[in-house]
Amino acid sequence: MKKVSIMVPCYNEEENVVPMSQALVAQMEKLPQYDYEILFIDNCSTDNTRVLLRGICAQNKKIRAIFNSRNFGQFNSPYYGITQTSGDCTISVCCDFQDPVELIPTFLEEWEKGYKIVCGVKTSSKENKLVYTLRSIYYKLIKKMSRAEMIEHFTGFGLYDRSFVDVLRKLGDPTPFIRGIVGELGPKYKTIEYEQPKRRAGKTSNNFYSLYDAAMLSFTSYTKIGLRLAVFGGGFMCAGSVLASIICLILKAISPETLFLTGTAAIILTLLFCTGLVLFFIGFLGEYIMNMNIRLMNRPLVVEEERLNFED
Repeated sequence: MKKVSIMVPCYNEEENVVPMSQALVAQMEKLPQYDYEILFIDNCSTDNTRVLLRGICAQNKKIRAIFNSRNFGQFNSPYYGITQTSGDCTISVCCDFQDPVELIPTFLEEWEKGYKIVCGVKTSSKENKLVYTLRSIYYKLIKKMSRAEMIEHFTGFGLYDRSFVDVLRKLGDPTPFIRGIVGELGPKYKTIEYEQPKRRAGKTSNNFYSLYDAAMLSFTSYTKIGLRLAVFGGGFMCAGSVLASIICLILKAISPETLFLTGTAAIILTLLFCTGLVLFFIGFLGEYIMNMNIRLMNRPLVVEEERLNFED
């Protein structure tokens, strides 16, 4: 009998963790041809999530839990959770019910057809329209600029065969970006479209900084856009300086008395523009250097505090 692992990352999900466990068990009980395990990996929640997980694991030995000693970010914890599963395939599902658990049978059907990866792709969303629009723009940008294939509106919700999970275990990447890894190293995949529902309860932990981290990780890991912009921007600034010098010489020849005011204004505007551009590129290049530094330090993905129901 094949075994299906379901990995659920969570952080401050006290209102969702029990209903999610019930929904997943109900789905798997409809598929008696499969054995299963459900793994919750808690990223150091500060609410009642861990207390509830202890109760869930005590009632059902097929449900396991890993408690991280600290919050290791929105990418490390889910990635690590996938590598700790033991099934013939692993399905990653967010705890907020924005990843429809009803798609699990569909994922398994495609897996049985031979697909090693099955990706859930959002075609629409009941979330904030502006946020969805901005995400769409981001996905199109990264898809055009990336050296690896990128799947638009794929957030990691999907099924991964054990063979691909073994690849993830061997990578040793301290800053993994699962969406990029699927496009770069993954085998042939199948996409399943769905409409993203609203969050069932609670508040999202995503904010401007977490979204910015996600964007910068994808840009600095899979594109050269920052470096290329610095090259082109530097060339543009040099050409602009030469052009400004020529304009000043022409103005001096035509009307010497206006040169002082015109030249002063031009110099101030040019300095402001160049300074802003230089600061922008220093920051952008700094993101690349910071990404490299994290990889060179080779820190562990997470540090565990406790495991539940891993006696075997």
